[in-house]
Amino acid sequence: MTWTESETASEHATDTVPAGDGTGLWARRSGRGEPLVLCHGGPGLWDMFEEVAALLGDLASVVRWDQRGCGRSDPSDGPWTSERAVADLDAVRGHFGLERMVLLGHSWGAQLALSYALAHPERVRALVYVSGTGIGPDADWHDAYRDNLHARLAESPELHARWSELTARRPTLSEAEARENAVLQWSAEFPERGRALEHAGRMADPWFSINHRSNQAFNAERKRTWGTPDLYDRCRVLDLPVVIIDGMADIRPRTAVDSLERALPCVRRVILPGAGHLPWVDDPTGFRQAVATVL
Repeated sequence: MTWTESETASEHATDTVPAGDGTGLWARRSGRGEPLVLCHGGPGLWDMFEEVAALLGDLASVVRWDQRGCGRSDPSDGPWTSERAVADLDAVRGHFGLERMVLLGHSWGAQLALSYALAHPERVRALVYVSGTGIGPDADWHDAYRDNLHARLAESPELHARWSELTARRPTLSEAEARENAVLQWSAEFPERGRALEHAGRMADPWFSINHRSNQAFNAERKRTWGTPDLYDRCRVLDLPVVIIDGMADIRPRTAVDSLERALPCVRRVILPGAGHLPWVDDPTGFRQAVATVL
């Protein structure tokens, strides 16, 4: 089933979206209202937006999907390039018959959503850029992120020691150990430390193998292409509304996003004081209100 911007969908439906090369992409839609397509973080992870879909389901027809070779999508050998990822996202848009959509990307998914909007602005009604790292080079944020990650995990010395031990053995971990390692690391994303492991555990339920080849390839591409004059110039002429949503307690420095905010001609920024990298968990009301401004 597909629908246009004038139609709505209320039932849950799970589809396999054929990408241009025949790779099947897992996708699910739910809710009612204007089309809203979500791009999950990673790279190399899978859709973790079930809470977001429920939070916004009375405002939007929400489409979630697993990126190439990740989660419930078909195994794939790539290619792991922004061009291919943008084409896959466009296949999802076309499969559901969306002429234009509101596009929401989180973390690495914010980079993908921005790349799509730059390539196909006529197909995007608005962009919601959540917990990204801006358009500057990795030097703007990555070292500070690593320091903040260690500092937050070190608030619990036993947790930090176990995470460090697993991380040192990462290439040889069993799937159970890989899940434990991920949950420990993801717990640093939540400023409410008493519930951090609980929140991180929900991110890993269900659990799928992390696609490390995808992660490495996309990170290497970002280092080559982000922070370039061409990227800044393309952002300066992006003629669509953008809402940037930040959690002030994100362990990635929010100053890195200043580069994007300065470049965009039509942008509004919402900073949620008590939220971390997943602001819909820490401040669902503030997050919903911020997204609702473009729905």
